[in-house]
Amino acid sequence: MTKRYIGGCACGAIRYGTSGEPIFQNHCQCLDCQKRAGTGHGSYLTFGRRADMAITGEASTWRVAGDSGNEKIHAFCPTCGAPVFLTFAAMPELIAVHATSLDDPSVFEPQVVTYTIRGHGWDTIDRSLQAFERMPHG
Repeated sequence: MTKRYIGGCACGAIRYGTSGEPIFQNHCQCLDCQKRAGTGHGSYLTFGRRADMAITGEASTWRVAGDSGNEKIHAFCPTCGAPVFLTFAAMPELIAVHATSLDDPSVFEPQVVTYTIRGHGWDTIDRSLQAFERMPHG
């Protein structure tokens, strides 16, 4: 049975769905993700084919340079303000959804923790996950 990844914002104005499999699932402790999440990290599922992600509703966006210096485009609901997904200027085919925007967040299976160099002692993440000071290459 194919797993579906379905979710959206808090008020339902933006919805997304795909049966594609994520190519990367991570917790990110970079400063941008901390500020965006309002806590010590953000949690994401990244999909390799943005074209396979069906999105309904109009998201507002803002652009920011991440810790890597690469530009990220954050998409959020203009009504409820909930973050929904982000894309990357340098890799426009990728799309990452916020794990907490999933209708069933239990399908999130994190593989790694990135930007641990920015992490805080009070933000405890599963220590069995592979950890990287920055974003791993490849």
